[in-house]
Amino acid sequence: MFIQLPATAFVCAALVLVPLPWHWRAGNISTLAISLWLFVSNVIFGINAIIWGNTVQNIAPVWCDITTKLEIGSTVALPAAMFTLCMHLERVASIRHGNPTHSEKRRRQIMECALCFGMPLMYMALHYVVQGHRFDIVEGFGCRPTVYVSIASIFLIWVPPLVFSLGAGIFAASAFSHFWQRRATFAKHLKKSDSALTTSRYFRLMSMAIVEMFFGLLVTSLNMWWTMRPGLRPWISWENVHSNWLEVAHFPLAIIPPTELAWTFALWFMIPIASIFFFLFFAFGHDAVKEYGATFTWIRRHILRLQDRSSPGPYPPLTAARYLFCSGSSQSADIF
Repeated sequence: MFIQLPATAFVCAALVLVPLPWHWRAGNISTLAISLWLFVSNVIFGINAIIWGNTVQNIAPVWCDITTKLEIGSTVALPAAMFTLCMHLERVASIRHGNPTHSEKRRRQIMECALCFGMPLMYMALHYVVQGHRFDIVEGFGCRPTVYVSIASIFLIWVPPLVFSLGAGIFAASAFSHFWQRRATFAKHLKKSDSALTTSRYFRLMSMAIVEMFFGLLVTSLNMWWTMRPGLRPWISWENVHSNWLEVAHFPLAIIPPTELAWTFALWFMIPIASIFFFLFFAFGHDAVKEYGATFTWIRRHILRLQDRSSPGPYPPLTAARYLFCSGSSQSADIF
């Protein structure tokens, strides 16, 4: 077993949940979706690395059927979430964005949910079109989704993430252009837009979206290139593509060439790296620090049963005036 794999996956799964409360209260569907998809992917990677650490036996076929579809869904869910985030940031920064009504906010959230969660579900269903066999099992890494490499897989599997990433880049560039045009009054513009965004929050979100977008473009492009190195296979018919659909391919470490193994490691670590990026952009902001303080206070009060240092004891301290009054001093009348 590669012990570093489950350890890394579970640590990263915990890290992406750290900024979740603030995004939940802010109603940021895009960032909530990014956090949840990264969390699910990391948990799947960690469990797979434990179950198949030293074997390629088909121990949990139903688990593999479910998780391989979720892995496929995450490849388009993360770019789609970046796209909706950049689209929202561009709308907020533009002059056409006034004070949105409650119904307008609700429509925007419904649209973001459709892209961040509905689109991946559709993508997972379409994956069956180019799913040559059930799944692969790689020793040390667990079950992995399969793709029948053909013209159809290019348009169904590789094009959608690339389109969402490029679209996010266009909206990010437009948002930066809006900022540059009104950079002197940008903070006032954000306040008027009623978006619950400050300048620092806006640029934290924008920076995270841009970094994750370029990282996603790089990973998708490299993965596409590596997968199609042997060339495209001919699409003869539906029956031909799915003729061995129930097959489960097994790949022990002993038969994997060193170059292939190194590439498998590199692709595996892409999700943890994206999770660390997400954590770093939000872990040390003002909102995150407030969350840490509130959490520590709750633990101290309700678990450790400790009083706050600033809270008074059972009896309030005597002020000078109350002391003089209680002691019967003649100066009390002058003080009151």
